Amino acid sequence: MLMTKERRPAIRTLRGWAIGVLQEAGAIQECDKHGWMQDRADPHARDRAFDVARRDPPADISMAVAVAEVRDVLDSIGDVCPECPPE
Repeated sequence: MLMTKERRPAIRTLRGWAIGVLQEAGAIQECDKHGWMQDRADPHARDRAFDVARRDPPADISMAVAVAEVRDVLDSIGDVCPECPPE
C-alpha cells in the first residue's frame, strides 16, 4: 500500500507561517464557535513555537525576523474570544 505524508498547506505570508507554528506547538487555538484565535497561555507551547522559529524559519527569512513575527502574533491574540459571552 502506498503511504504518503500529509502536506502542509502553502503559507503565503510570514504572519500566516507564524500562526501555523503557534497552532502546531499548541500555543494558540481557535474558538470552536466563532473561529477567533485564542492564546492558551501555555509557556511550554510558546517555548516550542520559538524553538521552531529559531531552528526552521521560512526560506529567505532570518531567524530574528521569524522569532519577532511569532512574538508579534502572540502579542496580538487575546485569551478569550471577543464574540463569546463572559462566563
